[in-house]
Amino acid sequence: MEIYEILESLKAGKISVNNAKKLLSLYSIEEVEGFAKIDINRRKRRGIPEIIFAETKELDEIKKIIKKILEKTNSVIVSRIKKKDYQKIIIFAKKLKVKIKTGKNSSSLLLFKKPIKFHGGKVGILTAGTSDIGVAEESRLMCEAMNCKCIISYDVGIAGIQRVFPILKEMIKEDVDCIIVAAGMEGALATLVSTLVDIPIIGIPISAGYGYGGKGIAALASMLQSCSLGLSVVNIDNGIAAGGIAANIANRAIRKK
Repeated sequence: MEIYEILESLKAGKISVNNAKKLLSLYSIEEVEGFAKIDINRRKRRGIPEIIFAETKELDEIKKIIKKILEKTNSVIVSRIKKKDYQKIIIFAKKLKVKIKTGKNSSSLLLFKKPIKFHGGKVGILTAGTSDIGVAEESRLMCEAMNCKCIISYDVGIAGIQRVFPILKEMIKEDVDCIIVAAGMEGALATLVSTLVDIPIIGIPISAGYGYGGKGIAALASMLQSCSLGLSVVNIDNGIAAGGIAANIANRAIRKK
């Protein structure tokens, strides 16, 4: 059971205080054959699920870690899967009879056993161009794993600045708690959005660009140098971190409403 379910069960009188305490302290660190140590309690402690960075791992290692995590928790994100392993992991997840959420233009997956309830906050996600979608989708999977509803619009960058205004109106109307902005090239969209709303903005510089400052360096420098207050910045292409921060902000905000 996740911490929200435990507390709801306790509130409803379905479990005792002692049983709730036992459930909350049941798991700690799990070791997988000596090569990986899984922080099972991270979800209970921080609200953040376990994430497997698959890019540098062998397929067999990934499978063992997935299996161990899903024995103890409801969900896991498998991030940056190698192209040759992607379909193999999907087949493996189906054999485990777990549900799968994929990301558009993304090699990351969200695997989960029971349906994820969106009882958390709301997060807006924007991209400047279509090249930024894959990283933004990592953020979406992360936010949804943390029970947040996501409102999304892609390809609304400053090359056609009029495209961003309708979706910002919708996000304000929906009362989103945080907005993620993924942008490559010069990364100006994050600053623009930050000037228009009173909502925390998380900028993701994307490694899409060419020439001077390519590979995300120009976008990173631009966002870090932004004169618009209320904009924070994660590392280049780090959609997972942006999603984790945004969902934490949103989930704290919803608890205070």
